[in-house]
Amino acid sequence: MADIAPVSLLTGTPAPPGGQLLPLFSTFVHPAAQQRVAAVLQSTFLSEGKLVKEFETRLAAELGMLHPAALNSGTSALHLALEVAGVGAGDEVILAPQTFIASAITVVQVGAKPVFADIQYETGNVDPTDIEHRITERTKAIMAVHWGGYPCDMAEIQTIANRHGLVVIEDAAHSPGATYQGQPIGSISDFTCFSFQAIKHLTTGDGGALCARDPERAREVFRRRWFGIDRAHSPINEVGEREYDLTDVGYKYHLSDYAAALGLANLDGFAERMSVRRARVAQYHSGLQNVPGLTHFTHQADRESAHWLFGFHVENRLSFIRALKSKGIASSVVHDGIDHNTLFGGKRPELTRQRRFDKTQIHIPLHDDLTAEQAEYVIDTIKQGW
Repeated sequence: MADIAPVSLLTGTPAPPGGQLLPLFSTFVHPAAQQRVAAVLQSTFLSEGKLVKEFETRLAAELGMLHPAALNSGTSALHLALEVAGVGAGDEVILAPQTFIASAITVVQVGAKPVFADIQYETGNVDPTDIEHRITERTKAIMAVHWGGYPCDMAEIQTIANRHGLVVIEDAAHSPGATYQGQPIGSISDFTCFSFQAIKHLTTGDGGALCARDPERAREVFRRRWFGIDRAHSPINEVGEREYDLTDVGYKYHLSDYAAALGLANLDGFAERMSVRRARVAQYHSGLQNVPGLTHFTHQADRESAHWLFGFHVENRLSFIRALKSKGIASSVVHDGIDHNTLFGGKRPELTRQRRFDKTQIHIPLHDDLTAEQAEYVIDTIKQGW
């Protein structure tokens, strides 16, 4: 198939089926979104209202999230989780560097220190066996980043947290729809943070959600996402002033009805789209078995990935990227270990599996617009070698 692909008149590059270059990501917008968003615009009520509440209700009912509070970004969710968890100046939070900078920058924002543990080379997730020896009297939380949507070893992480009295925060930016040991991600740990940014498989344009397992902490999340004011119990008096008494710092982190309208539309058919995405993943796994120079990430049977990314390890990575690009296929590293940043202390050579991961990880197209024919073209191109 790769040998007979059409050629793009713009670039001279062989084009995949459909005549378009294959991007790594594609933003899904449901056909019903225009009508839903237009209705919000027509109403002129654009801020947080009944659509945000409806979005939260459906996140709980359809994706199993516990007490989801819709926010304006996944980064806001991480920051608010740390605040509600009581993480502050002088504290430490253990996490893996295989993530985006938002995970660690929110730790710095609250005055705490990110402490990096090594990863599992086979998954990109934090290695539980590298956590416990990093715990000090300053350690307050463990942040578990589900790389690419594949859940971390939550049972082992929770056992460590219980033994040392630590909070567990899941960075589930890639993971709406994932499960671990039969439980939906968003229902397991003290806090779980989601992202609905533009290229995520459920988007509100930009947005996020924070789930708190404990009802009292969930109430604090809802209060502190809007300046620390409890809207449900702060009536507006006769002269038009809302009655409240601010007791701690809150933030302007709420989602708007404008964004919730897009999220509600994109929730329609989400399960079906996830089934198609999993079919593309199965197609990749089957078609790319025993390819010289390619090593698949591992997946355990007790969890289901949300499959935001399809990644693996390759030898001669730059040659791989160039070979796919010459056939009209995007491939890319998705974040080197973030510990290399000066803000976080600089690259740590002792994290040997992270350093090895940095050199060999690669990701290929996986999104809602990817067809079976296009996936087969990617497979055939890779099998031709690089």
